Amino acid sequence: MSASLVDRQEVVNFGCRLNIAEGEAIRSAIKAAGARDTIVFNSCAVTDEAVRQARQAVRRALRERPGTEVVVTGCAAELERDAFAAMGARVVSNDAKGLTQSYGGAVAPAASAYAPALSGADHARAFLGVQTGCSHSCTFCATVLARGIARSASVDAVVASARTALDRGQHEIILTGVDLASYGDDSGTTLAALVEALLALPVGRLRLSSLDPNRIDDALFALLTQEKRVMPHVHLSLQAGDDMVLTRMKRRHRRADAVRLIERLKAARADIAIGADLIAGFPTEDDSMFANSLALIDDCDIVFGHIFPYSPRAGTPAARMPQVGRTVARERAAILREANARRRQDWLDTQTGRTASMLVERDGVSGHAENFAAVTLTAPAAPGTIIDVRLTARDGDRMIATPTQAKDIAA
Repeated sequence: MSASLVDRQEVVNFGCRLNIAEGEAIRSAIKAAGARDTIVFNSCAVTDEAVRQARQAVRRALRERPGTEVVVTGCAAELERDAFAAMGARVVSNDAKGLTQSYGGAVAPAASAYAPALSGADHARAFLGVQTGCSHSCTFCATVLARGIARSASVDAVVASARTALDRGQHEIILTGVDLASYGDDSGTTLAALVEALLALPVGRLRLSSLDPNRIDDALFALLTQEKRVMPHVHLSLQAGDDMVLTRMKRRHRRADAVRLIERLKAARADIAIGADLIAGFPTEDDSMFANSLALIDDCDIVFGHIFPYSPRAGTPAARMPQVGRTVARERAAILREANARRRQDWLDTQTGRTASMLVERDGVSGHAENFAAVTLTAPAAPGTIIDVRLTARDGDRMIATPTQAKDIAA
């Protein structure tokens, strides 16, 4: 969760990178509307804990900030519109969250097309939302209920937003979306074509958020493994490492597909670091099924795990399946996180002594290497620059690094 306060116009983002990017559109909309004393909660509904946090934040704002208009939008607002309205908050739909009309009086009608969402200038990196919604039907996920079917921003609009980021000195762009790999399905283009269009700009670094492993085609594979400005960091929506669980989730890949894809990626680009989304305690998951997911961390060399316990979402098929229980799900998630932490630290230890390129964040001392290893500098460097560093030691989950020299970001 993050917050930014400007003239008592506050936007609080929960959840994913797409929400962070869309939060900037909300901030611009409430400013353009001239809304005063307004707080907007841009909520998430990926887990019941995310929804609980949104409810708690809304209640606190209504209690502690009398006279302030409290607005709630995002996925939790879509799924629990009546509940938030009953609290006294005004509810704005996901499709209307970035429209000026939504904050100047009556709620605006839904936007007819998806516009790119670009995060603010408060980070050296720019999050660029290019797609929303999902046209799949995974049994555990409420996203399609909250955001509708997959819709993509136009290539021209995305390129224009990327130019804005570059013009304000943000040389790394992270493409985000609910189902990023499906970009262009609704308009006859592809994610690979979008990446190629963006690489025609003087982008220093381009990074992709979570990808469906089933949707990495030959063109996208080539960009991930051969284009130097596309960072060697691939985050995959794996969710589980057992075929029966994947079948019951209605995922479109199987365990062997994930293992084979990662073997191919690493064979083509040895420095690629692998991240993955994993759910622990999915309904019907027994000990042997969980063991297969646990083994996936080593089998796929997952060093950046986004791991969370399963929680039933109302209206989804998985919520009607036999549940393993929240205690078991939390315990299994903890085991997965511990295994992933060990894998990540072992991997970071192999980075010691290497040279790397990092983008310096606004604090002048932190950032990420190309492979997404978190880095802390021993001496400050100019924020927003891309510099060469020598990785000298591991400190927990971060690498300590000494600056060497600045790179030509336009090269």
